[in-house]
Amino acid sequence: MKYTDLYINGTWTKGTSGERFDVINPATEEVLASVASADIADADAALDAAEAAMKDWAARTPRQRSEVLRKAWELMTSRLDEFAHMMTLENGKASADAMGEATYAAEFFRWFAEEAVRADGMITHAPSSGARIVVQHKPAGLAVLVTPWNYPAAMGTRKIAPALAAGCGVIIKPASETPLTMLALMPLLEEAGVPAGLVNVLPSRKTGSLVDHMLHDPRVRVVSFTGSTGVGQKLLKSASDQVLKPAMELGGNAPVVVLEDADMETAIEGTMLAKMRNLGEACTAANRIYVHESIADEFTKQLSARMSALKVGDGTDPSVDVGPLVNADTRDKVAEFVADAVAKGAKIECGGTPPEGKGFYYPPTVLSNVSEDADCVRDEIFGPVAAIQTFKDQEEVIARANDTEYGLVAYVFSEDFKRALQVCERLEYGMVGLNRGLVSDPAAPFGGVKQSGLGREGGHEGMLEFMETQYISASW
Repeated sequence: MKYTDLYINGTWTKGTSGERFDVINPATEEVLASVASADIADADAALDAAEAAMKDWAARTPRQRSEVLRKAWELMTSRLDEFAHMMTLENGKASADAMGEATYAAEFFRWFAEEAVRADGMITHAPSSGARIVVQHKPAGLAVLVTPWNYPAAMGTRKIAPALAAGCGVIIKPASETPLTMLALMPLLEEAGVPAGLVNVLPSRKTGSLVDHMLHDPRVRVVSFTGSTGVGQKLLKSASDQVLKPAMELGGNAPVVVLEDADMETAIEGTMLAKMRNLGEACTAANRIYVHESIADEFTKQLSARMSALKVGDGTDPSVDVGPLVNADTRDKVAEFVADAVAKGAKIECGGTPPEGKGFYYPPTVLSNVSEDADCVRDEIFGPVAAIQTFKDQEEVIARANDTEYGLVAYVFSEDFKRALQVCERLEYGMVGLNRGLVSDPAAPFGGVKQSGLGREGGHEGMLEFMETQYISASW
């Protein structure tokens, strides 16, 4: 691997401590690379670099910033194969999944290239005093971006692009399991014209102390995090000391509601996508599948057939549909969820037994007759297990779907559009997929309610997370 050191102020450095850690290929359990581990002194150097670079970057015109982001999109689009291959190696996802993420990740550069010129303000008259009310949006300041291992490219670009569009400098802390993709992105950003120091990458095994230190630096004004609710809560506590702007995309427990009037083919296809995209390692993944009792048997039969037909193996093989999970702990947790559900009355329709040999594999699995007190109903499965439950009526399923502290995304399948919209509006979720299993789109405001997060990424709202609103009361 070519890029395995820290990236600070446009240069590669081994870090002050000289410490390194291994990145493991989850398909083979072999070491892919040894990566530099950042320390507090490295964080300070990155903050210094970002502060200096941001002064010039924030002063550039929106169009100038836009052109750099547009160039980044063009460059990444021309190198999708490289990024997809890197993600397959360090994350394990199948080639098709990795290519989908690479394309999605690049699109954030194009979307925010267009949004960079649309930080619209306004001028109006105060109704009582007659003074002019001048409203404008300004860069908030330095941003600390903490990204997860499940989407090594997209969760980075979804934060970097709006931050740069807004005029901010950033320090990225990628997940220790998957830092290579984000490091590989840096030469591309250089080529696109991003100034040295504006974007810095600090892989580290000392995540907690490193991020906490940066969140207490007075130059930092934004923290953007994607990951578990537990870690998000800790970051929010640290962010409160300086009253930072938080953008948090946290855990999910996504329900799929298949009403009795759903088109079976649409519901199966949508559920497969919602469940198996990124082999279930996503906060948006279908977690609780509620199917009306009148169609549950047929739905279970068809979903099991589709899941059984998926090929499991090393994601570098183009014929493979399902790669390994990211590490042994994730695989073992999935196995525990299945064992717990079976002990509480669930039936294994397919899968359920991990293969022997190297690699953190778990087969696509369908469980029917899942009990309401099964652990997989209350917590994220984060793996290729479809847990099916049945319901009798609409009021019942809405109540059950909302019975969780999470509120990221839900999915509804019905051919009665009026009824479906009424159900969607009553679901306590930041996003709902109606007759489709995919909600992520750079043009849409991605985010949840309740303990699934704060703020939005994507859409116009995504750039505003990195900006402050200033109001000037003026007379002339």
